[in-house]
Amino acid sequence: MKTMTTTTVTWAVLAIGMLLAGCASKPPEPEWEMNAQGASQKALDAYLSGNARVEKLEWERARAEVARTGRPDLLARLELLRCAAQVASLVVEPCTAFEALRQDAAPPERAYADHLAGKPLAAPDVALLPPAQRAVATAGAGGAALAGIEDPLSRLVAAGVLLQSGRADPAAIATATDTASAQGWRRPLMAWLLLQVQRAEAAGDKDAADRLRRRVAVVEQGGGNSK
Repeated sequence: MKTMTTTTVTWAVLAIGMLLAGCASKPPEPEWEMNAQGASQKALDAYLSGNARVEKLEWERARAEVARTGRPDLLARLELLRCAAQVASLVVEPCTAFEALRQDAAPPERAYADHLAGKPLAAPDVALLPPAQRAVATAGAGGAALAGIEDPLSRLVAAGVLLQSGRADPAAIATATDTASAQGWRRPLMAWLLLQVQRAEAAGDKDAADRLRRRVAVVEQGGGNSK
């Protein structure tokens, strides 16, 4: 297993390997847990890089492994992982797979799902969020809340939440774009770049729009299958 930081969306909150109370004990991890962990990480990597074929196969494999436990609460956490990646990539749509499992999900997962949807949270629910997301949940407009988030994916998720809730300023959008660029994550990078193009055009800034389009063209030349 990889060493995880407390801010990492992928594993510190949602990883299959940390779902069970005894995951830190001496006995080896169950086979399903190791398989689901590996498949979900591959699926996430494929999604962010824009490889739809691999993404689909690995998510199906991860779901199948978790389903071996017969526990909908674990499956709900897995679905939240996928929805978090979508928010990071500006895919604005309901997290329907999680909602189908909401009644069996634990309170932290329910709070996190509402956070991903950009909904305002009461103080008790904010306390249930991953540490990296708590400041964002209570922040006003602006990207200052992103500055303290070390994990790249957590930072992108937080930026997506800011945008969905109408609190993302140009600094937040620029931070998200730079984060996706530094990681080489084609899917979220394209989404954030195109958003910047749209805003530059709306502001009548032709030079900025042209510069951003050149960046979009470079990403498109990289190929990949994002559909």
